[in-house]
Amino acid sequence: MVGHYPPHRGGVARHVKELVECLRTRHEVHVLTYGTVKVREEGVYSIKVPNIFGLRGISFVLLASKVIRRLHEKNNYDVIHAHYVGTTSYSAILSGVRPVVITAHGSDLEFMSKLPLGRYFVKESLIKADKVITVSHYLAKKALSLGAREVKVIPNWTTLSGRSERKAIVFLGRIARYKGIYDFIRLAEHFPEEEFLVAGEGPRIKAPGNVKFLGYVRAEEVLSKAKVLVLPSRREGFGLVILEANSFGVPVLGRDIGGIRELIRHGKNGYLFNTLEEAVEFLNRLLEGKEGAKRGAIGKRISTLYSLEKACREVEKVYGEVVR
Repeated sequence: MVGHYPPHRGGVARHVKELVECLRTRHEVHVLTYGTVKVREEGVYSIKVPNIFGLRGISFVLLASKVIRRLHEKNNYDVIHAHYVGTTSYSAILSGVRPVVITAHGSDLEFMSKLPLGRYFVKESLIKADKVITVSHYLAKKALSLGAREVKVIPNWTTLSGRSERKAIVFLGRIARYKGIYDFIRLAEHFPEEEFLVAGEGPRIKAPGNVKFLGYVRAEEVLSKAKVLVLPSRREGFGLVILEANSFGVPVLGRDIGGIRELIRHGKNGYLFNTLEEAVEFLNRLLEGKEGAKRGAIGKRISTLYSLEKACREVEKVYGEVVR
């Protein structure tokens, strides 16, 4: 496995960690990642790269490709699986070790592919990979348009499960414009009697008094307090927080874009919106009487369809298709 891995935070690192743990019940799995913190785990290798955007990725491409070759000579890997299309995946391609499986997670195809050098890394990776996996059908179409020959969709999963106390309306994710944080703040202005919680890393921004910034917290800590999760992202390849919220019986209000529309079944486990006016209307519904609890209960059932073991088995099938 090549890609983000704890102590890295975020969806990709968690995805790789959980997939590795599942695969290790049946296979020997090694991991190559990068960072300034040494990973103390058997079978996990870390490359030190400068913590400067742009230089970090290019350095990893050059260094990781050599390390992959060296590790392969020692361990004779059956398959290299790179997570995140761009510098990470291109390091695997450049290593010359085959076969290479690549998983696209979202911002790689949405953001990295729009950068001059990033687009080269993305296209070369997709064209030369033996197999491409995406976590949503939306990303599969994008991967095909960028040069992938064949794509297998294997959705993300959640291992979370719990029950919410239904106290607040929650935003869970990076505090950034593309995540729609300013729309969340505007929504809070329409519901001054409700408590709004922002859980995620990023700068503090101006907000009304009913908005509380928690900083980085574990998803389950904030979802256990949620009445509704709001996902107002301007781009989203999958939207894992939807499954995580649903696993706590929390309904979701999400923008009608990308992978979000594949996970929110409008009027079932939540609602999709396009405008702020629609978001206000649907949030009102979810806060009325038993509506939110009903949508949350449906969401909890839906979340069980996305399991780690199921995804793990599908990934193993992909490996079987490329291993010669």
